[in-house]
Amino acid sequence: MIPTLSPGASSFPHHRATLRLSEKFILLLILSAFITLCFGAFFFLPDNSKHKRFDLGLEDVLIPHIDTPKEGKHIEKHLRDKIRADHERALQEAKEKLRKSREELKAEIQTEKNKVMEDLKKKDVGPKPLPPVPMPKVVGVSDGEPPEPDVKEKRDKIREMMKHAWDSYRQYGWGHNELKPIAKKGHSTNIFGSSQLGATIVDAVDTLYIMGLHEEFKDGQEWIEQNLDFSVNAEVSVFEVNIRFIGGLLAAYYLSGQEVFKLKAVQLAEKLLPAFNTPTGIPWAMVNLKSGVGRNWGWASAGSSILAEFGTLHMEFVHLTYLTGNPAYYQKVMHIRKLLAKMDRPNGLYPNYLNPRTGRWGQHHTSVGGLGDSFYEYLLKAWLMSDKTDTEARKTYDDAIEAIERHLVRKSNGGLTFIGEWKNGHLERKMGHLACFAGGMFALGADGSPDDKAGHYLQLGAEIAHTCHESYDRTVLKLGPEAFKFDSGLEAVAVRQNEKYYILRPEVIETYWYMWRFTHDPKYRQWGWEAVQAIDKYCRVSGGFSGVKDVYSSNPTYDDVQQSFFLAETLKYLYLLFSSDDLLPLENWVFNTEAHPLPVLHLGNITLPGSEPAQR
Repeated sequence: MIPTLSPGASSFPHHRATLRLSEKFILLLILSAFITLCFGAFFFLPDNSKHKRFDLGLEDVLIPHIDTPKEGKHIEKHLRDKIRADHERALQEAKEKLRKSREELKAEIQTEKNKVMEDLKKKDVGPKPLPPVPMPKVVGVSDGEPPEPDVKEKRDKIREMMKHAWDSYRQYGWGHNELKPIAKKGHSTNIFGSSQLGATIVDAVDTLYIMGLHEEFKDGQEWIEQNLDFSVNAEVSVFEVNIRFIGGLLAAYYLSGQEVFKLKAVQLAEKLLPAFNTPTGIPWAMVNLKSGVGRNWGWASAGSSILAEFGTLHMEFVHLTYLTGNPAYYQKVMHIRKLLAKMDRPNGLYPNYLNPRTGRWGQHHTSVGGLGDSFYEYLLKAWLMSDKTDTEARKTYDDAIEAIERHLVRKSNGGLTFIGEWKNGHLERKMGHLACFAGGMFALGADGSPDDKAGHYLQLGAEIAHTCHESYDRTVLKLGPEAFKFDSGLEAVAVRQNEKYYILRPEVIETYWYMWRFTHDPKYRQWGWEAVQAIDKYCRVSGGFSGVKDVYSSNPTYDDVQQSFFLAETLKYLYLLFSSDDLLPLENWVFNTEAHPLPVLHLGNITLPGSEPAQR
């Protein structure tokens, strides 16, 4: 009999779970005995052709080396005896269990649980140690103090802004993904899932290190070491987590040499790999870190993956293969490149949408702004990061830029060069703030351009920088809108209300910095300082920095979000703009699309696991 408690017993709720567990345990025993009994009875049924096939199957499986007909009866008898004995033993065990008191059953269950836990502990020996690999050449990771006192003063101001943003987050949003600087509390968006992963900490630690904010860096490292846990039931953006978290952790590792950053990057990367389990190998936009289940954004064209998302993994994944010796990361991104190389491209342009189930393009919408931008950037940067040995990446970049220049780059009536968006055979004369990064990309890719076009691309970069500066200069706040048009007599101005906001974006400043590095034209520092003053005047609040909803209004309302990329990118590029060129020299470092610097891999004769030897 199973012991029961009287209906009025006050201890019932306390023991309910234990009692339920005991009942389940005994029911399981009875069930197993019943199955054994049925299974045994099966062999005592009269022999006929219907059952012979099953008997033979058992002989083949259990005793495959005996195949003579004479020994068949002995085998059958042996099996029947064994099953009868097993069945009697199971019944006896069940009877004994039923005689035991609840306390004895509880003790047995606890013993079994402890045994299982011990077995699991023995198996769980921790993560596999990473192979030792030579540290890439790390040059110019700190200082970069400019010789001019006025430039140093400006750089110090930018450092103070970073300290204000970090200290505010430290005080009001610590451990949350981002900060609401007016409400003075944590903030998160769906790109990070429902969990608090400390996105601002991971995104900002390399900026802290570069700026010499060592105490703040140490705080960030400590949080990452003790609290950053990826075994959570959270559905995250593969792209955003790759560029912000893996990029941020890898950069922090290379800059500081602290192993914890590398180990955390690898732990997270393993959680992203299930996103590639699609019919084509094109990853899902989102993946659940716990279950590995992936899916795409509901708003994307016909269930498609996004070009700028699946095309912005190469830099980080190559470094992961280099650091771990695991070829899977490199192979995943090279598979994407090979698949895209085989596909037809309308007018030589890459549409923004690709279906991961069918391998077909979605709607023919091409953009160098949102949805497309960093795909082109990573083609160029794959070549630079490989010490210019990945010539396939360079050729793909050159072909793509040639098509973009032919179909998307135009000059307005007022003489402003802009990059439009291609929608179903029609050019929309609108440029997004996100597309302003392209000025820096053209300058970065100028050296190595085909047909001696280096001067041409440096000039194109300068023209894009000028246009994007105009989009800032033509507003009341001297901060750029999210998107701006070039028609109906209006140029470099936002028309729609929902395009007039500024959310602390970095792309225009990124282009100023690259143009400064390649030309040393003082106007780029002047334009950068205008942006510093505008951000400090209109976006700074007591609890950090906030985006604004209308850059054409003298009294704007705040959006109350301090984006993690403000600390990772905007303030980092501003700091670098007012630093000397020996801080993170471009010959040695390549910045990912979230401004996390990764070293050039001077691999020489070393071949990445899973790769073909590089062709020069």
